[in-house]
Amino acid sequence: MSSSVIRKAVIPAAGLGTRFLPATKAVPKELLPIVDIPTIQYIVAEAVAAGVRDVILICARGKDSIVDHFDIAKELEAHLERTGKLELRDQMRAIAKMANVVTVRQQEPLGLGHAVLCAKDLVGDEPFAVMLGDDIIDAEVPATRQLTDCYRRTGMGTIALMEVPVAETGSYGIAAGTPVDDRTLRIDKLVEKPRKDPPSHLAVIGRYVLPPRVFEILEKQPPGVGGEIQLTDALAVLAREEGLMGYRFEGQRYDAGDRLGYLKANVAYALKRPDLAGPFRAWLSEVVK
Repeated sequence: MSSSVIRKAVIPAAGLGTRFLPATKAVPKELLPIVDIPTIQYIVAEAVAAGVRDVILICARGKDSIVDHFDIAKELEAHLERTGKLELRDQMRAIAKMANVVTVRQQEPLGLGHAVLCAKDLVGDEPFAVMLGDDIIDAEVPATRQLTDCYRRTGMGTIALMEVPVAETGSYGIAAGTPVDDRTLRIDKLVEKPRKDPPSHLAVIGRYVLPPRVFEILEKQPPGVGGEIQLTDALAVLAREEGLMGYRFEGQRYDAGDRLGYLKANVAYALKRPDLAGPFRAWLSEVVK
């Protein structure tokens, strides 16, 4: 197996989803739908399209229903078969066959870096992807595939970048570096949520392809912003010691962890659906007059 083949993806899904209360009081935010597909399914589908077969969900207590979504539901399938809804039955079975989905518990909310570290034993000594469920990226070439291609070209960890307004830089990890081409730069500076003087307007978005060396760094990483173990801080060490690439991905990103971003994603994906686009667009044209 080539060391540049990305077979595993880590998806942190242990958050409480407080920005979507009360909806997320009993339902994990990862299962909130974009139209009729849970947000987490879009993420897993993107991973599979990038060549990933093993998906490692980092979960907390009360999140078992996320795992259930990717399991076989025999009673539901039997009901759909009895009622003649065979196409829908096949769709449900296809979800269960998307990938090999396993879970690891994050017992305490100690930060994104800690969540990634929880997957160390399952990832082992090979490069892997990290995909954050709040970032829905609509792209002709899946965003994670774009990063894995960059990883293969350069042999270095690669993170997704997107330009944001200066007023929003305090909400993201911000990266700066030396351009390699129109979309790629070698990173020399990473700052988590800078309060002032950001090094650039390039925000780190929730897609990463990383070497296993990052686990060793995370194990020694002291708490950072918010008293949490920050993945961005570990990536800054990786950039300094081994090199790290940033890639300005092609595609439209929606922040599904934000109410407005979530609504935008629902509208955009509804307008992509042949069964909904016509009547939905007509209705939108009426309500926005």
